[in-house]
Parts: sequence; structure tokens; C-alpha cells
Amino acid sequence: MSRRPLRRNKQVSDSPITERTSHARIVSISHGGQCLDMVQMNRLEQSFRSWAGGASRSDIRLSRRRILLIFLLIRYTGAKLSEVLAFNPFHDVDFRHHLVVLGGTEKKYGRPPREVRIPEALSEEIRSSMDDPVFKKYIGNFFRVDPGHVRRKFYGRAVASGLPPAMGAPEIIRKSRAVELMQSNMPLPVVQRMLGHSTLNVTASYVDFSDADMRQVAQHFIDKESRRKTSARNSFFGKISSIKKGDIQAKVEMITLNGDKVTTIITNDSLLRLGLKTGSLITAEVKAPWVVLQKSGEAPESSAENRFPGAVARINKGKITTEFVVRISDGTELCSIVTTESASGTGFRKNDRVWALFNSFAVVLHID
Repeated sequence: MSRRPLRRNKQVSDSPITERTSHARIVSISHGGQCLDMVQMNRLEQSFRSWAGGASRSDIRLSRRRILLIFLLIRYTGAKLSEVLAFNPFHDVDFRHHLVVLGGTEKKYGRPPREVRIPEALSEEIRSSMDDPVFKKYIGNFFRVDPGHVRRKFYGRAVASGLPPAMGAPEIIRKSRAVELMQSNMPLPVVQRMLGHSTLNVTASYVDFSDADMRQVAQHFIDKESRRKTSARNSFFGKISSIKKGDIQAKVEMITLNGDKVTTIITNDSLLRLGLKTGSLITAEVKAPWVVLQKSGEAPESSAENRFPGAVARINKGKITTEFVVRISDGTELCSIVTTESASGTGFRKNDRVWALFNSFAVVLHID
């Protein structure tokens, strides 16, 4: 059953994130600030796959396949171990829409079950396992196995991957998934919703997004993990709040789930072709060379309509160009690229407070 890890697109940064999006506010665990980066997560997944397919006895292979599926569900949904062990793969998966239902056992605590989008490859892997009559008979009691047994297997796979045993804990994997999603710029309220938090860290704009909108946002980012339609590094996902149509062009304003406003100017022909209207969900993308950084404590005087305060999270210096990654208040990362010669004159350093600026004509709108 050896397969390559599901493809990822962005690495998880080791740099600290802002207070508003601190790891502890996403997942409360007792392991401090540690989590796995993308390389470690994929290495751990490959360890599970090799282990699951390497048993000589059929009964051991079946047992290991169940552990593998438990790992994959935690790894790609950020679910709690208790939620996955209560999971019914015969009833709690929508294979057509690639959704799993989690938290069904928490109704008694007043928390309804939640639907979580999973990658299509994982959906097909679960379907394949459920279609295997031998495996289907073996897990007649679903995933209800001793949590201690599961943890021991997870610790063992961590060691086999060259990691400390504690880094294989289900809580660490759950936390790492949350950080991974946030590093892909999935809005914090959507991450929290996926993980089943009862209290969301939301802004006023969140009330304008329905449950259906939130599911669509989650689907957008999960799908984006395995494919990219554009080379643009910076993207915002939100809802159109206003459209002001002129004789040739139209001004379109969108509001993100985090309450940020993004303004763009497009032609009336594009407005008609895309079928845009107030309330439409939309992606706004800006290429990195169009993002200008300015060091300032206050909002700078600029003709750029789009201005975001943040801090320099990373600086990647190359021979020709230098990349500055700026983390704004909600944890979203914006990338700016300048020539290395110009970068040396900016004096920017890590953690410097800066403003990321771009004008309305630099924004490209996409619909899915």
C-alpha cells in the first residue's frame, strides 16, 4: 500500500507568528510551541505508508492499514484522536464531495458534528480500503481501538522518521496541520472551524459569511494545496462588498474573513465576463513584484489604495533578487520581490514593522 505523500505546495515556516494567530490560540496542547514542518510531516507520512505495507502477515497488514488511515485523517483534517476513533468510515464520508463528518460523539456537549473537506487523493484511499471486503470485515468495529495502542504506534513512526517520540503525538500532528493551513493563508476563522473550536477568534466581518460560504472557503484552500492556477504569490479570499461601475472600468471592493478590504479596478467587460456581483466569493491575487514595502509606524501617505501593516517575517536573499515575506495582523503572509541591489538600500531586517502597499490596478480577480 506504499504511496507517495499527498502533494503539498508551501512549507511551514519556523518563524514565529503574531500574537493574534499564535499556535496556542489554534490548538491548546502541552507541548509548548513545537510542531512539525511540511518536510517532517511528509517524512512521517511516508514512514507510516512503508510500515503499513511492509508486514508479511495479512492480519498485521490489516491492523497497520487501520492505523495508517487514523494517521491520515488526523494529518489532513486536524481532528482530535478521540474524534477519529469514533469515526465511522462507512457512514461518515461523502466520497462525491470529499467530505468527512467529525465530532458526532460530541452532541451531548452541545457541539454539532462538522463537515471537513479532505484532499481527493485521501478520499479515494479511504474508498479503496472500504471496498476491500477483507479490510471491511476486519474493521467491523470501525476505528474503535485502544488510544494507548494508537499513540504507541505513532511514537514508533516518529522515531523511525528520525524525530523524537513526542513529535509523533496526535496533538502535535493536529497542531501542525493547523499551522500548515495558516501558512497557506487560510483565514483563521476557517482553520478554527475545521478544528472544531467552540469559540472562534473572529472579526465583525465574519458575521457576513454563511456556513455555505465558510465551507466554500475551506474547499478553495484544500484544493489549492495540490494545484495552483497562477504564479501569483499573494492571494486574498473573500466576498465582494461593493461594485462601482464607470463608463469603461469598475471599482470592486472585497472584504476578507479577517475584515481586511482589498480594492481592484477591472474593465466592465471583465466584470460582465466573470459575472461578479455584490456578495460573490472571489480570490484577489497580487504578484510579488507589485508589492511595495515601506517602513513606517503610521499609515504612509501613498496613492496605493491597498495598505497593510505588518512585520518582516523572512528575508530570502538571492544573487539577482531578494524576497521579503511580511506577516500582516491576521497571520496572512505577503511577499515582495525587489532586486538585491535595491534590497541592500532598504535596510529592512527581520521583525521590522513595515507597510505592504499595492495599487488597485495590480490586483487580479479569479473565480472558481
